[in-house]
Amino acid sequence: MAHHASSKKRMRQDAKKRLRNRYYKKSTRTAIAKLRALTDKKEAEALLPKVVSMIDKLAKTNNWHKNKAANVKSKLTKFVNAI
Repeated sequence: MAHHASSKKRMRQDAKKRLRNRYYKKSTRTAIAKLRALTDKKEAEALLPKVVSMIDKLAKTNNWHKNKAANVKSKLTKFVNAI
């Protein structure tokens, strides 16, 4: 258990960050699943930029590795183009 005030504060901050990161990751995964479930090309093309933006934000904050983000964006773009 932490004894110093600074380490207690760090634990509080980390807990908040963990919750925030979990929320953004889960929201992005849900958006990706919604996009993959679409069959209408217009809807998919409208949703794709929003999902790509969410993925970019995760990569920028190091919640996802930049290569994972690039791979997922590539696969989603291919999927939307193939509809």
